[in-house]
Amino acid sequence: MKPLERILLKFLIIIFIFIANYQLIAQASGEDIFIEDLLSRMTLEEKIGQLVLWNGTNLEGEERLRNGGIGAFLNIRNRDEITRLQKIAVEETRLGIPILIGNDVIHGYHTTFPIPLAFASSWNPELVRKAAQIAAVEARENGTHWTFAPMVDIARDPRWGRIAEGFGEDPFLGSVMAKVMVEGFQGTNFSSHYSIAACAKHYVAYGAALAGKDYNTVDISENTLREVYLPPFKAAVGAGVATLMSAFNDINGVPASANQFTLTRILRDEWGFDGFVVSDYNSIAELIYHGFVDDKSGAAAEAILAGVDMDLVGDTTTGNVYSENLEKHVKTGMISEKIINQSVRRVIRIKYRLRLFEHPYSTLTLKEPPPFTDVEKKEVALQLARESIVLLKNENNILPLRKDIKNLTVIGPLANNRSEMLGTWTCEPVVQNVVTILEGIKAKVSTTTSITFVKGCDIDSENKEEFEKAIHAVKIADAAVMVVGESTSMSGEAASRAELGLPGVQQEMVEKIYATGTPIVVVLINGRPLTINWISKNIQGILEAWHLGDQAGNAIADVLFGDYNPSGKLPVTFPRSVGQIPIYYSYKSTGRPFDPNNKFTSKYIDTPVSPLYHFGYGLSYTTFAYSNLTVNKRQIRMYENVKISVDVTNNGNREGADIAQLYLHDKVANITRPVKELKGFQKVQLKPGETRTIEFIISPEMLTFYDINMKYIVEPGSFDVMVGKDSEDVISSSFEIIQ
Repeated sequence: MKPLERILLKFLIIIFIFIANYQLIAQASGEDIFIEDLLSRMTLEEKIGQLVLWNGTNLEGEERLRNGGIGAFLNIRNRDEITRLQKIAVEETRLGIPILIGNDVIHGYHTTFPIPLAFASSWNPELVRKAAQIAAVEARENGTHWTFAPMVDIARDPRWGRIAEGFGEDPFLGSVMAKVMVEGFQGTNFSSHYSIAACAKHYVAYGAALAGKDYNTVDISENTLREVYLPPFKAAVGAGVATLMSAFNDINGVPASANQFTLTRILRDEWGFDGFVVSDYNSIAELIYHGFVDDKSGAAAEAILAGVDMDLVGDTTTGNVYSENLEKHVKTGMISEKIINQSVRRVIRIKYRLRLFEHPYSTLTLKEPPPFTDVEKKEVALQLARESIVLLKNENNILPLRKDIKNLTVIGPLANNRSEMLGTWTCEPVVQNVVTILEGIKAKVSTTTSITFVKGCDIDSENKEEFEKAIHAVKIADAAVMVVGESTSMSGEAASRAELGLPGVQQEMVEKIYATGTPIVVVLINGRPLTINWISKNIQGILEAWHLGDQAGNAIADVLFGDYNPSGKLPVTFPRSVGQIPIYYSYKSTGRPFDPNNKFTSKYIDTPVSPLYHFGYGLSYTTFAYSNLTVNKRQIRMYENVKISVDVTNNGNREGADIAQLYLHDKVANITRPVKELKGFQKVQLKPGETRTIEFIISPEMLTFYDINMKYIVEPGSFDVMVGKDSEDVISSSFEIIQ
């Protein structure tokens, strides 16, 4: 090629690249130009104000707002009050920068869906995405722009109360759910006026708090941090999450809210996150109690330098830590104003993307119609509740119950209770819309069925006055449904438990009712795995129903009476006892793996080493069989994919759905690997006798891990591939990676 031709070719390539990316470049530059122009006109005091998140509203807050001293509020849900504050920000401040309104929209705003742990039990990402979309619509209609969700902490200790707010123990399932929740809240680049900004929390490893005690310290290896606790956050960032929340805990001696390694090196430098980080409630001031700094002045410096952009509340007794300390740090040269500018850019960027500068007030002023009707919201809530229910036991096919059963007794403190169906961290629920389990049952049975309800006892008390009344009612019944478990307040933040049995005298009540000889079904309402050994051994039918929200009663009745065939699977392991915790399926083998015939192997002398119910477990009213597992290539190169196929057959006489689960095991590596890791799943709906072949693609990314030098690699070697209905009931094959 002649020199002139080469020059012309290079010129044409440059023109082609410019044209191909013109729209993206124009959009990015428009955003950047807006932000830089606004930043250039802000005083230092106004900049710091954008980094202040104020709790509620009061005279001091209003005065600070008028002076440009507040960038966001939380815990304000009255639309008129939000509009009033926004008018102050837009019309009365010097630069008219709108405020963000943040609220804990965790599993619904008005429409209350099942708790997030139940979301994960559905293994239905698209349905979870739709629930997040509905929550966003209702929140934005009422003036909320920003939710402190999803909580994506991996949790392997059910003593920790906040396990209810997340998606369980597995990083793959957690990552899938994190992604769809972010996309549900935010839409595609906030394309809808009804989108809200999501906040992945709590960054990071909060779910690994020692002893399951909330706010406690975390001490884990970097490998474990990167392979177990970081992946759901990375998935959220990949989905475009607007914000992250730094956690309360410390990580290997450095508090998460002052941890430059996680907040800057990983989040910004490695992942390219361009949103902003907000502290958890008062977590910057709490650096003092960690023993990491002497005072609030030091706390403000450490947090902003590490990468926390916005201070949530600070210290309520003396004011916001950032607003009280950052200005003097800049003026003394301790902190460069460039650091402040960077954080302000990130906050303004999210406000810009939410189009708050164009539409600062409620979406009710817009002509764009909401994307969901009330009927559709109810349908999604009902279907998600149905799919979240896990059938743990069905001995002698006690379930489903007959709708024309003659006498049915319903017992338990949670059977006719609306508020306790909602679960932890509700936002603005409409309690009268909640369907109780008793109401759901009454609506389901025939007109000839006689239903007797006896509360029996309270959730957490020693009162046994109604025991005899309950026993009498059960003795004359053809079957009994017992609804037992935890109250809403027993899970969630600051609700760690040292014991995981049924609280109060509920267990004793179950045993006395069982002694009558009447067939019993137990429905569990709870926000965490419970140690239910006696119930598991003795009760014929057990449903794990979690806290299911508005449609709890209808969903549970649908399953009890067979109008819905349960398909939920456990996203977390159920221990036999607290002594087994932490317990999870993807453990690593030891040099002396468990052998029941050898004393000197890894086990307990007083309880089986196995869990009560394992990860991925869940029964159906039909039966499924897996066969013909095929690997399309027995040997592959490191850059190649592997296609896995398997036949799934419904061998029963009912239509039903099963969750086909794909697990991998790297047999030999330069750092020990888990015995199995979830790498894919599909929900398969089959008619009686129907067989379907399903496929999974295993990509090189699914085979990578962090080696002993913290390099993210794929190694040559053999891999076991397992597919089945849960983490234990699988069929296996293998393939090999060659160089």
